[in-house]
Amino acid sequence: MTNISSNLFKIKDSLPESVRLVAVSKFHPAEAIREAYDAGHRIFGESRQQEIEIKHGQLPKDIEWHFIGHLQTNKVKSVLPYIHTIESVDSVKLLREIEKQAKALSVRVDCLLEVHIAREPEKYGFTMDECREFLAGGEWQDYQGVTIAGVMGMATYTDDKEQIRHEFRALKAFFGELKDSFFRDDDSFRHVSMGMSGDYEIAVAEGSTLVRVGTFIFGEREY
Repeated sequence: MTNISSNLFKIKDSLPESVRLVAVSKFHPAEAIREAYDAGHRIFGESRQQEIEIKHGQLPKDIEWHFIGHLQTNKVKSVLPYIHTIESVDSVKLLREIEKQAKALSVRVDCLLEVHIAREPEKYGFTMDECREFLAGGEWQDYQGVTIAGVMGMATYTDDKEQIRHEFRALKAFFGELKDSFFRDDDSFRHVSMGMSGDYEIAVAEGSTLVRVGTFIFGEREY
């Protein structure tokens, strides 16, 4: 058994059945992804349009690719043919562009609203009030290329576990608020994506349904 498959099994065995693992494969070669694929994993996370395009051509087509990095609007059309879920929708402008391009391509993509929960101001994402205002407007109900499937957030980069726990707890509570207010009868709105290699255990304890783990599985990135 390779280190990759061994690491993969360790983390999957530690997760509840209700939590899905996104193996963050960005900056790692297709061969490493293939090892995880051969061990039975199917969900991988990438953050660059050119990288995912190349890997999509080299790897099996039943992989569920998630885009997890900051996505520029001018890259939307290029990534849509390969992507199942865009986890990092951080503005109304970006969401509208995804809807426009997905509709033109006759595809439908799951999108998670990235909510800014960290103390670092440089991180991307909607404020909670911006989310509320956009959803209250209702335009998303007419989207034909986008399914709003939940929320995503990144905690502050800190050793303070209580701070991290507080931020994850706030995101889960916000998800519950949005579910009650706008998606009560919509089973598609179901994901809370939070937790990475250093804090996924806290995220799971606070209600994450998707964890994004790379270093623990693949080792340090190959830039």
